[in-house]
Amino acid sequence: MGCYFFIDEIIAILVHPAPKDIKLIFLSPTEAFMTYIKVAAYAGLVVSLPFVAWQFWRFVMPGLYEKERRAVGPIVVFTVLCFLVGALFAYFLIIPFGLKFLLSYQTDFLVANITIGKYLGFVVTLLLVFGLVFELPVLAYFLSLIGVLTPQFLRSKRRYGILILFIVAAVLTPPDAFSQMMLAIPLLILYEISILVSAAVQRKRKRREAEREREWAG
Repeated sequence: MGCYFFIDEIIAILVHPAPKDIKLIFLSPTEAFMTYIKVAAYAGLVVSLPFVAWQFWRFVMPGLYEKERRAVGPIVVFTVLCFLVGALFAYFLIIPFGLKFLLSYQTDFLVANITIGKYLGFVVTLLLVFGLVFELPVLAYFLSLIGVLTPQFLRSKRRYGILILFIVAAVLTPPDAFSQMMLAIPLLILYEISILVSAAVQRKRKRREAEREREWAG
């Protein structure tokens, strides 16, 4: 819970994408306090992840071959980068524009009174969802590596894939059409990137198989 000592700075970062004139409220005496505790716990989890990952790596490293150890580093870096790109995409683009659009429904007799808990839940959910969704190329890489997924399959099932992606967007995002569309668009792009990743893995696997056949023939 050490992150609680920096809770004001963390909250300021999470509130930054919101319109400057927004005023967050809390409806019960304990709501703000409990929300701060939850945010501090989530922040502590994020901060501890590198340490946990390092301990896990120390545990599995002795059982890996040297070639496998060299391959793990780039994969981990790519995985982390994909998550960060997704979270930053949500932070700098989706959340500001989404809030601006959703709050535009205010009128002289319709005013948005957003609680601190609801707002932070909205922001944290979008950050996590977009971070995880941007791992789609990583998932495609591993599935292609073990031969479960092929670029031909992804291309032939594109129509169904798009439908599934829209359903996923509807399930993962807050229940408003804007958030769902904003997630569906990058999902479509990531689907096409996954096809390219799968094709690259397939080409590499075929080259290796051809090399093995030449070695056996020789």
